[in-house]
Amino acid sequence: MAAQLPLNEVPLFPLNTVLYPGGHLQLRIFEPRYLDLVRECTRTGSAFGVCLILEGAEAGAPATPAAVGTLARITDFSHRADGLLGITTEGGSRFRVLRTRVRSDGLLRGEVALWPEEATQQVPVEFSLLQTILERLIETMGPPWRHASRDLYDDAGWLGFRLAELLPLAGDEQQHLLEMTDPIRRLATLRDILPRFQKA
Repeated sequence: MAAQLPLNEVPLFPLNTVLYPGGHLQLRIFEPRYLDLVRECTRTGSAFGVCLILEGAEAGAPATPAAVGTLARITDFSHRADGLLGITTEGGSRFRVLRTRVRSDGLLRGEVALWPEEATQQVPVEFSLLQTILERLIETMGPPWRHASRDLYDDAGWLGFRLAELLPLAGDEQQHLLEMTDPIRRLATLRDILPRFQKA
């Protein structure tokens, strides 16, 4: 288990997806509680926590979040064609939720313990196929990493997180990969998953 840094309280945004460190996530904001969250984070320059929903839905009554999530910082705003506010976020540190409380407006807040960043580890040669697969995924899907430095592909943590967010994995698989603390084991898990996506 990862060592933990000092406690923080952050607003939580439960979603039907997982945000990984260094990842990018675009969100439509329409509920008043999340408009308040965006205003708070913009005013203070603070982050909010993204957690996978274990029970419930993104809208309506507060959902039950997974115990491990990722801090998200707002990097851009847009006014969408449907009239809603759009935000772009970038994933930061992971955290473990120790306790939660619900504000009167339905916004979930959590006391969280931050995890330290993973140490950079070189991608072992036996996982070089994963580097090639990620290159092809990025070329096809055109995410923000199209012009990523070649050095990043040699970073086991970066490679694993990018594959985890681009492959069509189930929510529990995404969450399991997020909670892993060994980048090499994460790559091994992804390698074992890959045959599922090979064409017959």
